[in-house]
Amino acid sequence: MAAYIIRRVFAAVLLLLVVSAVTFAIFFLVPRLGGQTTDSLAAQYVGKGADPDAIAAIKANLGLDQPLYLQYWHFIKAIVVGAEYNFGPNPSVCNAPCFGYSFKTHVEVWPEIVQRIPVTLSLALGAAVLWVISGVAIGVLSALKRGSIFDRVAMAVALAGVSLPMFFTGLAAMALFVTNWEIWPSIDFVPFSEDPVAWASNLVLPWCTLAFLYSALYARLTRAGMLETMGEDYIRTARAKGLRERKVVVRHGLRAALTPLVTIFGMDFGLLLGGAVITESVFSFQGMGKYAITGVQSSDLPIVMGVTLVAAFFIVFCNLLVDLVYAAIDPRVRLS
Repeated sequence: MAAYIIRRVFAAVLLLLVVSAVTFAIFFLVPRLGGQTTDSLAAQYVGKGADPDAIAAIKANLGLDQPLYLQYWHFIKAIVVGAEYNFGPNPSVCNAPCFGYSFKTHVEVWPEIVQRIPVTLSLALGAAVLWVISGVAIGVLSALKRGSIFDRVAMAVALAGVSLPMFFTGLAAMALFVTNWEIWPSIDFVPFSEDPVAWASNLVLPWCTLAFLYSALYARLTRAGMLETMGEDYIRTARAKGLRERKVVVRHGLRAALTPLVTIFGMDFGLLLGGAVITESVFSFQGMGKYAITGVQSSDLPIVMGVTLVAAFFIVFCNLLVDLVYAAIDPRVRLS
């Protein structure tokens, strides 16, 4: 197990390097292949009517006058040991992990990311709890009551949940519960440490909106997995031994059906930790997704690189945890 974890961690580091290199190339190599020069790249950070001296200063400060491999090396080195930047008369020290300073605001990127992680984490964690509980429960009941009215209605609602885009359900929820019915007069993120009640009450609607999409998918997958699992030979053997039906369903049927769901949950939760872009935009939450949109719209490489690497780290970490909990969920993995 230790050797397996070491291999996975090493592979995760290589994957993060590849992600950073690809993102870096998109912002610096691709524009140059399209005909842009270092002067034109630097001019977009100076503004209209910039003189050659200002463009030259920006090129020196951002390192645009250096070869691409040196620019990328300095970026990776800053993440590990920190860096020093010169935007004025006094140099600025960026401690590790350093993702650089914003090209537009000259604000350090890593503290901005740390400030937004609790917002995204609160949104993702609450929604994940809701969609796992509701999706798995509805899927199990639909499988056990196959062909019933409950099964047909639940799968119809699940199909609607999978089909409707997130921005539609989010805006519809805002229009109904905030504007028309005024159940939530306003939705603003409140840190958990300041007021746990206000934190939860302001997140209920975003949680439910986000969970509606995912719970619909999980309900359909759980139903399909349970229908397949409950027809296995070991399920008939468990019933022949006289085990209670609840124990047969939960311990033998559901545990085996959860294996593919755990894989999907690791991907979904990791993606949300990297930023629920649409949800944060609809509800005006200043999380990782909203910060990423700001960086993309302003072509701010340090912001995009920082959010991309943090999101990739969350996805890789969640998938590593998924692999480690497989054996605890499905005994067949231990036997193999």
